[in-house]
Amino acid sequence: MSSPAGQLVQIAADDVHMEGLLELPPGARGIVLFAHGSGSSRHSPRNNYVARVLHGQGIGTLLLDLLTLAEDLDYQTRFDIDLLTHRLLVATRWVKLQAPTRHLPIGYFGASTGAAAALQAAAALGTQIAAVVSRGGRADLAGPHDLARVECPTLLLVGERDTEVIALNREAYEGLHCVRELGIVPGASHLFEEAGTLEQVASRAAIWFGQHLMA
Repeated sequence: MSSPAGQLVQIAADDVHMEGLLELPPGARGIVLFAHGSGSSRHSPRNNYVARVLHGQGIGTLLLDLLTLAEDLDYQTRFDIDLLTHRLLVATRWVKLQAPTRHLPIGYFGASTGAAAALQAAAALGTQIAAVVSRGGRADLAGPHDLARVECPTLLLVGERDTEVIALNREAYEGLHCVRELGIVPGASHLFEEAGTLEQVASRAAIWFGQHLMA
């Protein structure tokens, strides 16, 4: 599957610069910002694979490092959901100011703690965000107040063997009042390393964004 040429971008946030990889297929119909989980980065092979599948559907992507390398070494910072949310909101404002992307509907793809940041940011921005997908995410960490405020269609994907995170996502699912779906991926563990499981995640994410991002 061919991928559009990526552009490395730097986005100022407070006293640091977030790095990201922006990729827009020709005639992009929307853009998805990837909020990576703790210990991950824009180089994550799993999220890059999902991004390539989205490109094939005419959807642009911005793979973000919400934390600097130094910040990511700090366990507490990795789980600072308010900080991750703030950084994601800053990146969203940046996207809305750039000529190639400012007209595009925006979605979020969150993994691990990045899913909580995606949901909190979606709650803050209301109808400005068109859709959210969480992969093995800690959606529960968004908190009941923000979960109840999310307006956009939200898909929570969890591996069948990731039983603890399934329970946490069921709890979060009950707190959502938007169009929502909880998808259990057969045979998958937390990192979706089993054959064919990441492909299922990418396919379901592409369908979800295809339905809701350009609705």
